[in-house]
Amino acid sequence: MIRSRRTQQGLEKKNDPFYWKKKEACKDGGGSGHIAAHTFTFRELATATKNFRADCLLGEGGFGRVYKGKLETTNQVVAIKQLDRNGLQGNREFLVEVLMLSLLHHPNLVNLIGYCADGDQRLLVYEFMSLGSLEDHLHDLPPDKNRLDWNTRMKIAAGAAKGLEYLHDKANPPVIYRDLKCSNILLDEEYNPKLSDFGLAKLGPVGDKTHVSTRVMGTYGYCAPEYAMTGQLTLKSDVYSFGVVLLELITGRKAIDNSRAAAGEHNLVAWARPLFKDRRKFAQMADPMLERRYPARGLYQALAVAAMCVQEQPTMRPLIADVVTALTYLASQKFEGDAMSAQRSMSGGSSSQRNRR
Repeated sequence: MIRSRRTQQGLEKKNDPFYWKKKEACKDGGGSGHIAAHTFTFRELATATKNFRADCLLGEGGFGRVYKGKLETTNQVVAIKQLDRNGLQGNREFLVEVLMLSLLHHPNLVNLIGYCADGDQRLLVYEFMSLGSLEDHLHDLPPDKNRLDWNTRMKIAAGAAKGLEYLHDKANPPVIYRDLKCSNILLDEEYNPKLSDFGLAKLGPVGDKTHVSTRVMGTYGYCAPEYAMTGQLTLKSDVYSFGVVLLELITGRKAIDNSRAAAGEHNLVAWARPLFKDRRKFAQMADPMLERRYPARGLYQALAVAAMCVQEQPTMRPLIADVVTALTYLASQKFEGDAMSAQRSMSGGSSSQRNRR
């Protein structure tokens, strides 16, 4: 059946929630406003996931399930997130995520390939990240799974910080990610990190405004204290969350671990704060799974960065650009020694300090 151009436009407007955004992007010639994501039909994505079969399920989050799929037209392996159809929250997050990831592009942000908005179905199609999330490699590991070494941890920290720097300093207006945590940092086959899950992202303050006020969202243990108490969101709120992730990478502990509640150590930041004050206790903070295979100076410097990021007062926290500078340097200093050389480095440093006294 041949449709008139007006009828076709009417169908596009009805079926595509981003129709007018695309029209606006076309008016300014594409550029940074171009919505590049492909529109898929529900049937195409059902075919890609073998009708959303259980053996294609990669994981399940607060507002949907993620499946591994293969696009029939291109044979590309992708990750497909199917949002829960119950509740407005999922639909609002869907709209935000498509717009954010269509307009923002960086090597350390996950690449959105397309979306589906057929009827009440809402699905997002991303590049497939073969190693899953950082959480999968840091917490509750089975005995046969390799632990992350020090060099890989610093590489992941530096890359995640660069993704955040792009959102804060390169995007215009700046973007506050608002949901930085280990499960939202995805890894490719070479352990390059990419930030994912932009459903909670907010545009940051512009002009003479210092913050944006919003309903408190995010994950307990990662939320900056001033945001949790007042709903006032700033770029420094993200820096706090990054500090928590960095602490997880260094210590191997979870942001919130109820299994440690009896010892009073269930909150990672609360446990770490007293230890930050005594450099002699820094070695106690290192993940035991590293088996002392890390550079002593690198450990001290990484913990110093983490300590600054999780400062109680937001004004005392560093800019993410300064965090990137520090972590890029740390990631470039490859540790190639063994546990004994790391131990000698630490004991040597303390003995030289005693001699100076």
